[in-house]
Amino acid sequence: MNATHQAKRAMFLTLTFDVVTAAVAMALAVTARWSAVEGGPPNFPALIAISSLMFASSALVSFYILRIHRQVWRHMGATDAVRVLQGVALASLIFLPTIFLWNRLIGLPRSSIFIAVILWVAALFTGRMIALARSTQQPFQFFQRVPKDAAKAVLVGDEAAAAIVINKLRSQNGGAQVRLLGMLPTTEAEPGRAIKGVPILGDIDDIDYVLEMLEARYGEVPWVAVTGDARVPSKMSDLLEVAARLKTKVIAFSASEDGADQKEIRPADLLSRRQRNLDRAPVEEIVRGARVLVTGGGGTIGLELARQCAELEPERLVLFDASEYNLYSADLMLRRAYPELKLHSVLGNVRDTARLEQTFGEFQPDIVIHAAALKHVPLMEQHVCEAILTNVEGAKNVARTAVKYRTKRFVFVSTDKAVDPDNVMGATKRLAELTVTRNAQYGAMIPALVRFGNVLGSSGSVVPLFKEQIDAGGPVTVTHPDVTRFFMTVEEAAALVLQAAAQAEPSEETGLYVLDMGEPIRIEALAEAMIRMHGKVPGKDIEIVYTGLRPGEKLAEVLTYDFEAIQPTPVDGVLKVKGGVQVDERFDLMLKQLLRAADRRERTEALHLLGRLVPEYGNSLRAAEVGAEGA
Repeated sequence: MNATHQAKRAMFLTLTFDVVTAAVAMALAVTARWSAVEGGPPNFPALIAISSLMFASSALVSFYILRIHRQVWRHMGATDAVRVLQGVALASLIFLPTIFLWNRLIGLPRSSIFIAVILWVAALFTGRMIALARSTQQPFQFFQRVPKDAAKAVLVGDEAAAAIVINKLRSQNGGAQVRLLGMLPTTEAEPGRAIKGVPILGDIDDIDYVLEMLEARYGEVPWVAVTGDARVPSKMSDLLEVAARLKTKVIAFSASEDGADQKEIRPADLLSRRQRNLDRAPVEEIVRGARVLVTGGGGTIGLELARQCAELEPERLVLFDASEYNLYSADLMLRRAYPELKLHSVLGNVRDTARLEQTFGEFQPDIVIHAAALKHVPLMEQHVCEAILTNVEGAKNVARTAVKYRTKRFVFVSTDKAVDPDNVMGATKRLAELTVTRNAQYGAMIPALVRFGNVLGSSGSVVPLFKEQIDAGGPVTVTHPDVTRFFMTVEEAAALVLQAAAQAEPSEETGLYVLDMGEPIRIEALAEAMIRMHGKVPGKDIEIVYTGLRPGEKLAEVLTYDFEAIQPTPVDGVLKVKGGVQVDERFDLMLKQLLRAADRRERTEALHLLGRLVPEYGNSLRAAEVGAEGA
């Protein structure tokens, strides 16, 4: 039996119960009323039969009009109880004129109608209380207030997390925005049981059947509310697919000792990543009481790094950014979140050595986190010299100034695109790694260079682009069906960057680290999942269009070179990179020539010198030139 037939069968049985109890109530009422009178009326059997039939017919019409047969007894609340009483009142109003037209109430005592109504109401509520006691162990549930505008939902998750969410929703005293109709555990289900009064309707594999059945009963598809174990990517993908097909919404509840909060589903929920338990003590040791400066502090990554530092109570925190709006927004957010924080926001460009000198001289930072960079790959192919001046010269300026002002630790935020780069952005970040390394050798500063992949939701990433395209009705553009990327949430990336900084020690070797990014994700799969997150079906409601790889893009990225070896560190998710690279003996001279060419906006010369300083990129350039000649 499919879900629709099951729902119709349930509605038929409940309506039958309500109508039959109406007939029985009227028969008992008339019999009881005439039992005190000897003999009774001459047509007593016919009176009982006809009055019972008419009362039952009135009940049928009334309950069908008010859709009371669609009520699910185990989900009843006070609103449903009121609707039942309204149905009884309407049935009585229909019955009175009908029976009057039949025999002008001859032989039918008026009091029997009141007795029948009382008996019927008692039977209706007794039947429902028994059903509630069996399914939810809460027979008086229908006396509890249910918010009028609360969205109906099915909760999916492990039992421990579900209990927290249910308690939280009940503590809102009728103000909850979600009304739970039932639960589907992620573990083996025991239908017939209930968790905190919410009945178990099956297990997670029954989601299709349960939603379709509830749609038939309520006339709308309930939301899917996920919590606990249901938020792992493998389950989330399946739930999103079902929800998109049935055109319903998926929401998430966090479950912790502090309670449950409703959240929107984020792309981060689709990452195949396990939770990391990080010890904050090493980071706290270097940040607490220190003077911290973050370049690019108004950007996605820089701001999150600044926020996590602010939590550890530094002596002061300095944000340095070239974007007025980003700096203003970051300053406003941090001041609201950390009113006791000594925060200074400095508008400046990392290309400007005078501004850097002024800033370092005033604040004397102990820790510098260099996150400022130009990162948009196709755009940097068009603006080669700007990429070089910001990413290379900017990194060199900050590192040199940090050495001059005796900064204790220098953290450089790098990228996976710096490995075997075939684009300008990646080549400039690789050259910046080499430049920071060389400048760090001139002082006692401890460097930590950290490579990682894409940050979900950061400016220029695919996530906000896909969201805009989906909101506009599509199509969603993907460069290639096989393109993959590493992804990480900005919170996790920032936490691991700071952990790497705490691991770095004084040594002759550069402190180069990579973050464990997990498995790469197909961009096409991410696009499909985001479409489903918006309640749409990929390829049907929203089309996916392939545009071809953009200039400088690769199908896949890697985090280390072949000549580099990685080894674990005490921090889960942070890996140490061993194996340096010998730079050309004319490195410093060529670097000066490169920066001079970039400053003059001599694109061709700048590309040539960039290729010599970063040989892997030079090989890519030569291969592209050969390909162009062959074409």
